[in-house]
Amino acid sequence: MNILIGLLIIAVGAFCQSSSYVPINRIKQWSWESYWIVQGVFAWLLFPLLGAWLAVPEGHSLLELFTAAQSFNIWMTILFGILWGIGGLTFGLSMRYLGVALGQSIALGTCAALGTIMGPVLLNTFFPELNALESLTYAVILGVVVTLVGIAIIGVAGGMRSKEQGAGSNEAIKDLNFPKGLAIALLAGFMSGCFNVGLEFGKGIHFADTPDMFKTLPATLLVTLGGFLTNAIYCFFQNTKNKTWGDYGKTSVWTNNLFFCALAGALWYSQFFGLSLGRSFFEAGGTMDTLSFCILMALNVTFSNVWGIILKEWKGCSRKTIMVLVCGIIVLIFSTFVPQLL
Repeated sequence: MNILIGLLIIAVGAFCQSSSYVPINRIKQWSWESYWIVQGVFAWLLFPLLGAWLAVPEGHSLLELFTAAQSFNIWMTILFGILWGIGGLTFGLSMRYLGVALGQSIALGTCAALGTIMGPVLLNTFFPELNALESLTYAVILGVVVTLVGIAIIGVAGGMRSKEQGAGSNEAIKDLNFPKGLAIALLAGFMSGCFNVGLEFGKGIHFADTPDMFKTLPATLLVTLGGFLTNAIYCFFQNTKNKTWGDYGKTSVWTNNLFFCALAGALWYSQFFGLSLGRSFFEAGGTMDTLSFCILMALNVTFSNVWGIILKEWKGCSRKTIMVLVCGIIVLIFSTFVPQLL
């Protein structure tokens, strides 16, 4: 029962994340770089900070926690957050060329596999005494493989859609370009997998009496802080290059844009807040705990494709293409239960 509760909580977070790009469509008169960094203030700074405070017992502070923790772990957590930030930038481009459904599917699928495997591997490299590789059990590897199979099937559906719709013929995806989008999505997935690596390095950054459900939230804050730095540098560069600094001076749209940026940020952060809560229902260090990041990404892909259908990104596709897409979604859902079948 605990496992089902944990999966349900993670699924709710995944649904919120997959919905986080919908409010962005309501933002007015701002360029991409302007709204991206503003929603990032909420998604990567404010809400993670609020979440991290939940992990601080009465009488303590976050500053106390971060000064008491090993500086190497803190800086490695931030470093992989910076690398994850690069993945976040290319993540947006993957959806530009592939659409919400396929862009998230390929990027998050790659992120799920590499994020799950790279964490223990790199942790074992720096701290071999922890025997982190022991967490990569047969069940974990099989779960990752099944996830990748589901992603591959959805990728096939995306290729079929591209042929049927033709580049530029889908109004929902104005810049449809499957080859270019695929390359960017794979890069985004690889770099985005660094998020889980950061969480692995930061999993010990919490107070001894912090409730289990909040233990990963301080590390989440450090990872998103690193990602915010990457995105801020890029977005401010684009503001200068495109001469869009004036966006922030458009006071007539501030109320509307701040609301939808905050909503997008809250929805996005919900995935990792839900991940922290959901993992507390799994055995610490067990198969489900190790595979939890992969499960989150698989569910993100599932719900993103639901949004893709709602947003009519698959409009005009043949029944065969839709059936391939549905098969891929079914495989992804199945991947979340694979470890419990062994």
